[in-house]
Parts: sequence; C-alpha cells; structure tokens
Amino acid sequence: HINIAEHPVQDLLLMLSALLQKIVEANDLLHPDHYNSGASSAALNHTSNFNSETNKYTANVLAFHGRNIPAISLHAYLTRILKYCPVTNEVFLSLLVYFDRIAKRANNGSQQQQLFVMDSYNIHRLIISGITVASKFFSDVFYKNSRYAKVGGLPLEELNHLELQFLLLLDFKLMIQVEEMYRYGDLLMKFWKRE
Repeated sequence: HINIAEHPVQDLLLMLSALLQKIVEANDLLHPDHYNSGASSAALNHTSNFNSETNKYTANVLAFHGRNIPAISLHAYLTRILKYCPVTNEVFLSLLVYFDRIAKRANNGSQQQQLFVMDSYNIHRLIISGITVASKFFSDVFYKNSRYAKVGGLPLEELNHLELQFLLLLDFKLMIQVEEMYRYGDLLMKFWKRE
C-alpha cells in the first residue's frame, strides 16, 4: 500500500496531475464536440438519449463547463492550490474517488451516452470544487470559499455554485472508507509506475 499520510505531497501531485492529464487528453480526443452549444442544448432538450435518472444531472454537470481552456497546466494548478491552500494527501486523493462516483452516478453505467466527461473545459473547475468540498470534510482547519475561489481563479459566486453542484452530483456522500482510499492510492501508484 501507498502510505497516504507520509507520502511526499509533491510526488502525489505529480502522479495525480499525470493521471488526470491523460484522462483529459483522451476525453478531448474521444468527445471533441461533447460540449459545443448544439450538443449541450440537445442534451438539455432531448431526453430520449438519456434516461430520466441521468437527465436530471445535466444542469449539474454543465455548470462545470468553462468557455475557455485555462492556460495553467494541471500540475501547476494543483501545486498552486497546495501552496496557497495547503491540504493533506487524503484531500488530493479523494478527488479520484469523487470523480469516479460522479461519473458512475451521472452516466448511470452507460458507455454510449456519457454525460459526465472530464475534459480540458471542466477539469480545473472540478478540481477546485473537489478540493473545496474535500478539505471541509477531511480537515479540521480549512479556508473560506473566497480564498479557494481566488486561488482557483474563479469568482466567489461561481465557486459557491460549483461547490453545491459537486455535492449534488455526489448526493452528499463524501465519506470514503480507508480501504477505498488505499485502493485508489495503489491504483494511482500502479499507473505512475507504468507511465
């Protein structure tokens, strides 16, 4: 097992950013038109492609879509968060667990019609929202949303909205069992060794 508590946080950020970057690049290629205006409005209006369970998450998922791709790399973004809003490895690792939970819930197991797809347009917003939520859940000491918003490069009102959408997509289920956290840590380590 990876020693989550004692593993150097910079190493974890390197592994995490590499994995997220790989996922985002693959999704950008697989779903180039996923968020264009036609696809977004079709997703909102055309319920035959989505069952009612999935369709109810459309607005929550689309809230994370940005108009532009941020210029900052994922590694630089995670490092910036660590520098100005220090959190533990558990908080960073919980992002993987939460992103998986959101994908399973919003996509409802469908491989054909995926509503939740992490891509270059939403990953930064997903990260800062996840960090905001997870740090409040896992840490006794955390910052005000105004600080997370400033560090994440978002207006406070937008981060407040994204935090709520993140919680709704998770159905407010933030608890992560120790075994599950270790499993994700081990999977991250396996990915890193393969790369």
